[in-house]
Amino acid sequence: MPNERKISRRSLLAATAAAPFAVCAQQRAGRPRIAALATIYFKYSHAQHIVDRFLEGYGWNGTHHHPPMDLVSLYVDQVGERDLSRDRARRFPSMKMYPSIAEALTLGGKDLAVDGVVLVGEHGRYPRNEKGQTKYPRYEFFQEIFKVFRASGRSVPVFNDKHLSWNWEWAREIYDTAREMGFALSAGSSLPVTWRTPSIEMPSGARVREAVCVCYGGVDSYDFHGLETIQCMVERRGGGESGVKWIQAYRGENFWKAYRERVWAPDLVEAALCRSHTLTPAREGFNDVLPTMEDMQRIVKRPVAYQYEHADGLICTMLLMSGLVRDFNFAARLDKGMLSTQMYLPMPDGRTTLANFFSPLVNDMEELFLTGKAPYPVERTLLTTGLTAAGVESLYRGETRYETPHLAISYPSPRRSAFWRS
Repeated sequence: MPNERKISRRSLLAATAAAPFAVCAQQRAGRPRIAALATIYFKYSHAQHIVDRFLEGYGWNGTHHHPPMDLVSLYVDQVGERDLSRDRARRFPSMKMYPSIAEALTLGGKDLAVDGVVLVGEHGRYPRNEKGQTKYPRYEFFQEIFKVFRASGRSVPVFNDKHLSWNWEWAREIYDTAREMGFALSAGSSLPVTWRTPSIEMPSGARVREAVCVCYGGVDSYDFHGLETIQCMVERRGGGESGVKWIQAYRGENFWKAYRERVWAPDLVEAALCRSHTLTPAREGFNDVLPTMEDMQRIVKRPVAYQYEHADGLICTMLLMSGLVRDFNFAARLDKGMLSTQMYLPMPDGRTTLANFFSPLVNDMEELFLTGKAPYPVERTLLTTGLTAAGVESLYRGETRYETPHLAISYPSPRRSAFWRS
């Protein structure tokens, strides 16, 4: 595989036209049948947030919405003490559990017997490598899916929760195989599709000069969410996405040194912080002023930044500042002024079993399975998958600049604005 491969509109159309395996759910009679594949299924896990919505329905636009499809099979890789899958199988006898991915897709037969696949490869006890990446088996799950598709001579749409793989080469292979086989692949998390406060979109065709996301969480986990927050906004700029040339990570004292030297713009960080609902005040009990850098150094114990440059010159920076905020806040400098917003993720409070921000994500899955078309570009997830892995690589290499010719991933600006407005 060459290092530099651009994904153009022409190649996307060509791949779609050459789709010998693809079969849309609308081409089959009756309600679409869906298979779910999960690493683990416990309360508040991604599997519960997603699978429960297909089984129980969810609140949507002022009503309780039941997906117009049936989740008929479930495979769970790890079953622990807090497992919910057995309970769901008892409560919903129309959904059967299977001991393998192949059987879940064939419903125990020989050929593919479902119209869509949901892959939730998040959570569970899996090993970590020397770079600190959790080796979730999304790639291994996809290989089993591909085997069934090839043996059956047809394929169906697949949704993958979060990034495609911890391993860049595997992620690229997943994407290329989906294009080769001609089925709709969609992926990502709730960040690009949840509510925004304020409820605004990046103007289509805008000239974006610089962008930041101030957020929280750890490396090889929430960094992906921060990168998605940036990408779903800046991909709408004039000319569309052009790919990324390099990335550099900063951690600990190197982070604060870069901050003091204005490697990223302090005024953009302040604009993002002004959107936070969870900002830790500089003085306990007061929220009258933004924390100074000295305050931040006292509050944030393990800061991490990824800064990277797109092929068209746009500079973006993702700042993990746990302790200062517990939300995802975006700001960008445009030709005329700034634009800022928060990707709003109201967390479960212990009295409810579901986080509402998974609802628009599941609604997009429904669209994928009903139409056979991804509701937003999967190339976004391919790029943010690569950026996450590259950021981890830069940290592993001593926070040095890491060249990324393999992330020359270009795609046109999405025409549709996909975030949730209620």
